[in-house]
Amino acid sequence: MPVSEELVFHGGTVFDGSTFLPEGTCVRVADGRITEVGQARPLGGATPVDLTGGTLLPGFIDAHAHPVFAGDRLRRCDLGPATTASGYLELVAAYARAHPDEEWICGGGWSMDAFPGGIPARQALDAVVPDRPVFLPNRDGHGAWVNSRALALAGIDRLTPDPPDGRIERDAAGEPIGMLQEGAATLVSRLLPEVTAEDWYQALLTAQAHLLSLGITGWQDAIIGRYDGAADPMTAYLRAAQAGTLRATVAGALWWERDRGMEQIPELLDRRRTGQAGNFHATSVKMMLDGVAENHTAAMLEPYLDHGGCSTGQAGLDFIDPGELPSFVTALDREGFQVHFHALGDRAVRNALDAVAAARRTRVADGGPSSPGPQHHLAHLQVVHPDDIPRFARLSATANIQPLWATHEPQMDELTIPFLGERRAGWQYPFRSLQAAGAPLCAGSDWPVSSPNPLWGAHVAVNRSLPALAGGHDGDPFLPGQALTLTSVLAAYTSGSARVNGLSAVTGWVRAGHNADFAIVSTDLAHLPSQEICQASVSQTWIRGQVVYQQQ
Repeated sequence: MPVSEELVFHGGTVFDGSTFLPEGTCVRVADGRITEVGQARPLGGATPVDLTGGTLLPGFIDAHAHPVFAGDRLRRCDLGPATTASGYLELVAAYARAHPDEEWICGGGWSMDAFPGGIPARQALDAVVPDRPVFLPNRDGHGAWVNSRALALAGIDRLTPDPPDGRIERDAAGEPIGMLQEGAATLVSRLLPEVTAEDWYQALLTAQAHLLSLGITGWQDAIIGRYDGAADPMTAYLRAAQAGTLRATVAGALWWERDRGMEQIPELLDRRRTGQAGNFHATSVKMMLDGVAENHTAAMLEPYLDHGGCSTGQAGLDFIDPGELPSFVTALDREGFQVHFHALGDRAVRNALDAVAAARRTRVADGGPSSPGPQHHLAHLQVVHPDDIPRFARLSATANIQPLWATHEPQMDELTIPFLGERRAGWQYPFRSLQAAGAPLCAGSDWPVSSPNPLWGAHVAVNRSLPALAGGHDGDPFLPGQALTLTSVLAAYTSGSARVNGLSAVTGWVRAGHNADFAIVSTDLAHLPSQEICQASVSQTWIRGQVVYQQQ
């Protein structure tokens, strides 16, 4: 359909990025932009687009995703379709048989709850791939399962020390088990064959097609740079933006190398300057402060517990020196960079907020503008100390939530709650408390860690559970007092994420003057029972007045 054609969307419900609009609201579009939002009037030559009782809302914007990595995984040994150890091994064996010429077997996406203690062993992989090295990150990317051949090639044995930012899991004799946590995975990943520029480009296009099918018209890529030995996705984005194949609008978060300091800021400035093309803008900096709770690398204010409920004395890892962090963030803030924090444990959250506070104080002391400056945001927020919840609003720090994680599942119930203890377990994913305290919200998925489907995320945010039919685990709601309303989570996924990406003036809203970027859902979300949200699906996706996805 030509962009210049005037269109009128009618016959359904409209969510404008904040609220559901009155019944009968129509949306008029011309030249790729919204020209009018209001009650029906004569078409005047415009082409009607019947919503057939469904819902039109701004295109979803995923505020924390890794689409290029996800697309690459989809094209390799993708373990996402399985849920058990035997299922994973069957997929690995089948992939190895189908790709006899590949030097390494790579891919990943397995879940820790499929293995005792969340730790798989090399011997299982040796049984299905004995002759080639295997490197398979888990679904959250914070650890990797490897076989004996991979360990041998990397020179990892019982004498190899743990790196400062990771851990080699070992048996009682001190021999490596085949599970490498956090930075230890790079001991093997640095040996992987280089991903070609063409591989990375095709991975981006594969990922984009999937995201468009879910109504996602933009995102923030949370790692632009070399991470864990992988190639830099920047080249793929610039190529796609210049070629016009990048249909979505993307903000890139440049990777902060956690073993370096201030000396990398000039490089980041240069990468920001060169990282601008078409719909892609590298305007953020990603700082990964800690790991994840399941492997006890998330940074906690108090130590983890053991199986008997006693303190382990271990409280997780700080990937960036907390003493240096405020000066780093202040320097980035001064240069106009938004900082995108990975902050999962309560100590990491506090460290991030302390750093933002230092940057805000410096901005005021320097006589800066009255506005708070760049839209710094903290992603994941699994455990937040109650004392820190009001600080988000005071500091204008955005809470970047991944709603799909706030549910009971084996990884939560078996590998997290027992080792946090009852008190801290009750501080997890405090969405409603953050909102009630005035914290700005945006939302994302962390794909490929979990599904990028915003409607599944919305279902969990509202119900604090996800039924098995949508890939979850039927059971009681998880901390239901922290549930959000549907309008709140939809706002986080649309206008909230547009704000964080610096795009509020052009997208994220159904308002006159904004781009005609829409997700059209086949059901009326305003009147849908909350337990049925996950059953809704996107029937069409529009970007700047053109259909880019049509449900078959």
